[in-house]
Amino acid sequence: MMESTGGPYLNTAAVTSPVGIARLLQVTFGCTTFSLVAHQGGFSAVYGTFCMFVWTFCFAITVFIITCEFTHLHSCLSISWGNFTAAFAMLATLMTVTAAVIYPLYFVQLGCYPIGCEVRDFRIAASVFAGLLFFAYAAEVFLTRAKPGQVTSYMATISGLLKIVQAFVACIIFGALVNDSQYSKYVATQWCVAVYSFCFVVTVVVVAFSVTGKTALLWFPFERSVVVYTFGAVLLYVSAAVIWPVFCFDSKYGSPRRPGLCAKGKCPWDSQLVIAIFTYVNLLLYVVDLAYSQRIRF
Repeated sequence: MMESTGGPYLNTAAVTSPVGIARLLQVTFGCTTFSLVAHQGGFSAVYGTFCMFVWTFCFAITVFIITCEFTHLHSCLSISWGNFTAAFAMLATLMTVTAAVIYPLYFVQLGCYPIGCEVRDFRIAASVFAGLLFFAYAAEVFLTRAKPGQVTSYMATISGLLKIVQAFVACIIFGALVNDSQYSKYVATQWCVAVYSFCFVVTVVVVAFSVTGKTALLWFPFERSVVVYTFGAVLLYVSAAVIWPVFCFDSKYGSPRRPGLCAKGKCPWDSQLVIAIFTYVNLLLYVVDLAYSQRIRF
């Protein structure tokens, strides 16, 4: 005889709550987007492949989350489910907004020639649904974020969400570094690369410990250590924010202006500029993170 577990087998709130509805919209918009692209819109090169990866990856993980919550299977997983879903929602928001910008930028055109009007229409429709997909993930982040005074999972706090953004921005920096940035030219710029790498690795470790729920196994207080690390990251990024522009754009070491003969897409100066911009972006993120980490409880 089958014994009752004392509760329903299915969690209907997983699909009827505001967060559940947002996830259903994510699945709908995601499936529609990559179906339009795969059927007729088309994609090519690294940019198109990246966009298709984003849409299919986010679709698969969202289906997995809905299935686990609807069937209560997430209680069988040895991870911190709240931290996992909050971290993924933030990551998916960043990935989908990137794809929503890249795809129309490289594949959408107003005229029909030479791709044909039908292909153009499919690409425009895919771009619209890609934008809707981003808003669906952003809505989940808004709905699940920690409220003032609320004790919640670390990744749902502003500090936790910022960790995902910091790691994402670091990936953009790494992408520019490998694109002929000439960072090995000076020891000072190599120091900047070390700063980016160290902060990225530690940030990923913090996220990993939070998502896996292993913070209680550490022999030191996790929350205090995160605050100390964030303060150290601010100091490191301040040094990189000063050193990188000097050794790339000062006339003594580099070029304050873009060289006229620099080929588009293969210009070291462009990569150096991208790195400089996102260095300041990440510095600002770490400063905001440090400010918010003084106010949270998790």
